[in-house]
Formats: sequence, C-alpha cells, structure tokens
Amino acid sequence: MARRGLGDRPLPSGLTVRTAAAGDAASVARVHVETWRSTYAGLIPDAVLVGMSERNRAAHWAQALTRWQSREKVLVAVDEADQVVGFGSCGPAREVDQPGTGEVYTLYVTPDHQGAGLGRALLFALFDALTARDMTSAILWVLSLNPSRFFYEAMGGERFAERDERLWGTVLHEIGYRWRQLV
Repeated sequence: MARRGLGDRPLPSGLTVRTAAAGDAASVARVHVETWRSTYAGLIPDAVLVGMSERNRAAHWAQALTRWQSREKVLVAVDEADQVVGFGSCGPAREVDQPGTGEVYTLYVTPDHQGAGLGRALLFALFDALTARDMTSAILWVLSLNPSRFFYEAMGGERFAERDERLWGTVLHEIGYRWRQLV
C-alpha cells in the first residue's frame, strides 16, 4: 500500500519532529525507559524492566546519535518546550536480504502523547528518511502481544512473517510488518 506524506495530516498542535541531536540522548533514554515500562509490563520479564536505567540507555543513545548516524537515522518528536515526547530510528533492514529495504528499528511515544497522531507523524518521517537513502520499502518487528501492532496495521503495514526470539531467558513471539512501496 502506498502511503501518503505528512502534508495531508498536520502534527498535533505544538509538536514537531526533527532529527535527533547528540544532546537529546538523555531525553531519548527517558522516553525509552518510560515507554518500555508502560508498554511491555507483563510481556517481557519484570526484571528487565526494573533493571532498565536511564543512564545506560543514555550511553546507548549517545553512541547512536554520534557514531551511527551514517547507518541509522534517529528522529525525535518534541513539544512546544522542546521536551522529547517520542522518538524513532531506522536504517537498512538487518535481517532481510533485499536491496532497497529499510527497517524501522524503534518507534516510541510517551503514554501522555499517544493517540494524537504523533506516532503516525514519526512513522512517516522515518519512511521519508529511508526514501532519502534510496530505500523503497520498509519492515519492522513488534511483539505479537503488543497492542501497538494494530497501529502498524492501521498505517498500512501488512504482516509478512513471524518469528520467535530468545531474549532474557524467555521466548518472545514477534510479527513482522512491511510496507512494499514507501513512495
């Protein structure tokens, strides 16, 4: 399914999407930890969620925002006070051997900002980042029990695969979604 650009649906009032800067690492980490704890409670081991730290996540995102920019694009959604309220990252597909296929690695919006169109804006901005790098299709993976998977279906993603991933001493079932044509 071809997607429409952001121009036909504006962002919620006061919110913008921009390329993440190195100084955003701590804010992205805060959103990462907050959204994981609210989204994945009961889906992944509690010890993982309790053990997450903003400090460790900030170190990860600092590296992503400085060293990986040639491979990975990170975008942030900010409110009128320039506070990060969502983020996403994308780049070349990691496990699909098809030239021109990109992957959305992450997409998280704080619970207080969900349902207002920000996830859609971030997703389409990530698609734009992929097309700017000559990628014409995209995939992403989501836990099968994550209710957010219905968002991806509503955004035109079609299920193309399922897999089991062994993480943290447990097996997590994932669903792959794809968009065959980004433009």
